[in-house]
Amino acid sequence: MDFLSDFFVRFVAQLQSPTLGFLIGGMIVAALGSELVIPDPVYQFIVFMLLMKVGLTGGQEIRNANLVEMLLPAAFAVILGILIVFIGRYTLCKLPYVKTEDGIATAGLFGAVSGSTFAAALTLLETQNIPYEAWSAALYPFMDIPALVTAIVLASIHTTKKSGTAGKRVRIWPIVKESLQGSALTALLLGLALGLLTQPESVYKTFYDPLFRGLLSVLMLIMGMEATARIGELRKVAQWYTVYAVVAPLLHGLIAFGLGMIAHYATGFSLGGVVVLAVMAASSSDISGPPTLRAGIPSANPSAYIGASTAVGTPVAIALGIPLYIGLAQALAGG
Repeated sequence: MDFLSDFFVRFVAQLQSPTLGFLIGGMIVAALGSELVIPDPVYQFIVFMLLMKVGLTGGQEIRNANLVEMLLPAAFAVILGILIVFIGRYTLCKLPYVKTEDGIATAGLFGAVSGSTFAAALTLLETQNIPYEAWSAALYPFMDIPALVTAIVLASIHTTKKSGTAGKRVRIWPIVKESLQGSALTALLLGLALGLLTQPESVYKTFYDPLFRGLLSVLMLIMGMEATARIGELRKVAQWYTVYAVVAPLLHGLIAFGLGMIAHYATGFSLGGVVVLAVMAASSSDISGPPTLRAGIPSANPSAYIGASTAVGTPVAIALGIPLYIGLAQALAGG
C-alpha cells in the first residue's frame, strides 16, 4: 500500500514538473490555434547547445570515472540501444498499415535517449535524495548513438532490398560513417570529445550548464506544439503507433531495470544508477533523434516517429516511467 501511495505522490509531482509542464503548455497553445512560432534557426541553436552540454557532461564524467565500475553499465546501455531498435523492427514494423521505414525510424527514436526525460529523472532523484553515480550522465551517448546508427543501417538495408538490388551487398560502414557525420551526432560526439580530452570546466559552468534547463524548457514548448500539430496526422498514419508509444517506454524501461539490477549485484552499481539506466531506455529522443533520423532515413514519415514520441511516448516516460522505476528501486532498497 505504501508503494502505491508513494507512486501516486511521485506521479502528481511529475505532472507539475517544468519539463512536462512546458510540453503540455505547448500542446495547449497549439490546440487553441495560437500563431506562436519559434524560428527554425532558434530551434537548431537550442538543439546544438543541448547536445554540446550533454556531450561535455558525458566526456567529463568519463574522464573522472572509475572505468572498471562503468564498464558493465556502459555495455548494457549499448546493448539496450541496439536491442530496442530490433524489438521495434520485428514488432511495430510487422503490424498492419505500418511502413517498414516509418517503423524502424520510430524504433530508432525510442531506442535513443530523451535529454528532457533524462534531465527530469536526475532532477527528481536529487529532490528525493537518491544517490546515483556522477558518471551516469555519461551513459547517454552509449545508448543514444548505437540506437540511431542501428536504425539508419536497418532502414538502408531495407531500402536497398526494396529497390530491387537485393543481390547487391549492402556496405555497412559508409552508412555508419554518414550517420555519425550528421549535425546532431556530430555535436554530441564533439562535446563528448572536448569533455574527455580538454579541460572545459570553466566554460561549462559559466555558459552551458546555467543555460541548459532554460533551453530545455523552450525545446519542450516547441515539441509540445509539434506534438499537437501531429496528433491528427498520427491517427491518419496508423493507430498502432499510439499503442506502441504507450507500451514501449514501460517495456523498454523494465528490461533496462532488470539489466541494471544485474550490474547492481555484480559491481555495486547504485539503485539510483539503475533508475537512470531504466529512464534512458524508457525515453524517446527529443534532441539528437529527430534531426538525425530526418537526414538518415529521409523516406520515413516524421509524422509517424515524431508524433508517436512527442505526443505519447515522452508524457508516458515522464509521468509514468520515472515514478515507477524510482518506486521499484526504493521498494528493493527496503524503503
